[in-house]
Amino acid sequence: MNDKRQDKVTITEVAKHAGVSTATAGRVLGGYGYSRQEIKDRVKQAAEELGYRPNLLARGLITGKTKTIGVVAGDIQSPFYASILRGIADVTRAAGFGILLTNSDEQIERELEAVQLLREKQVDGLIIAPSDLSGSPHLQAAVRDGCPVVLIDRAIKNLAADAVCVDNRAASRDCITRLTDAGHRRIGLVAELERWEGGDITDFLTAVEDGALDSSTLFPSWQRLYGYIDALRSAGLPIDPGLIGRVGVYSSEAARKETQRLLERPERPTALFTADGLMSAAAMHVITSLDLQIPRDLSLICFDDLDWMSFIKPGIAAVVQPLTEMGEAAARLMLARVEGDGSKPQYLALQPKFAARGSIAAPLAL
Repeated sequence: MNDKRQDKVTITEVAKHAGVSTATAGRVLGGYGYSRQEIKDRVKQAAEELGYRPNLLARGLITGKTKTIGVVAGDIQSPFYASILRGIADVTRAAGFGILLTNSDEQIERELEAVQLLREKQVDGLIIAPSDLSGSPHLQAAVRDGCPVVLIDRAIKNLAADAVCVDNRAASRDCITRLTDAGHRRIGLVAELERWEGGDITDFLTAVEDGALDSSTLFPSWQRLYGYIDALRSAGLPIDPGLIGRVGVYSSEAARKETQRLLERPERPTALFTADGLMSAAAMHVITSLDLQIPRDLSLICFDDLDWMSFIKPGIAAVVQPLTEMGEAAARLMLARVEGDGSKPQYLALQPKFAARGSIAAPLAL
């Protein structure tokens, strides 16, 4: 019995065992060049008997491909990214590719480290949820170097890369329209709204009014605010900046404080729209603490459908994002680029679904 560690078996040993040259064994095991079927069978049998494991990096130096895709997620603990990653993994595995997963914590410094690490590992391409939508010179450099890049959840201005997102603006517009159709005129919004270089909420409203914004290159929470504005304008309702809860950071505590501010206004909103799962959980904490009854005292729609929203009574109406499909679409685009697809970059805006439950009713007082 061979007592060597299997991961130490070399291609030279495989070649000797099969009775062929090292170059021939390399061609067979690397999947490049031509060898007779009889030679292929002998080399593969020798590799199996010895427990040979290929060195993917070494093979990549010859073929130019490592059969691995690098993925940079914003937060690998989040159910949002977990579902996207499942879609990526399913498609890449079926194609014989592996993934190397890293985490940025939505911080540009960590994203830079992750991208550098993955490129040093010679991944065949990068799938990334970017933290910087205005410049991202590290991703610009990757594209210039011929490394395929596929963006998920966000698109970067002037980056020649595929992007797979959700149509946040249209989905939010639909949510607010449902509330205005139910008779609501004071609709509060709680959203992260962390990064926008154009200024404060008033500046954003002005830019929307002037038609000066490309919503596709905004962060998702700003796109959802854009849809909120669209719906109110279509309903002929004024935009009250005081009803827009800009949390400013991705923080449950900060979201609770902002929700508290909205719901303790002298003329509090009769409906509330929360722009992501964390904002929704924080809002529910405040709604419960104030002993408000849904939907009698407050109608509620949440962006992102979380398990608890269907468990409680009444259930909470929510936007259901196609997260697994987003990951699958990103992986398919990446595999096509790795195989040499040189067509124009694609921007895919997937359409979410709406889960209508029992959290919407006409306001008690108009």
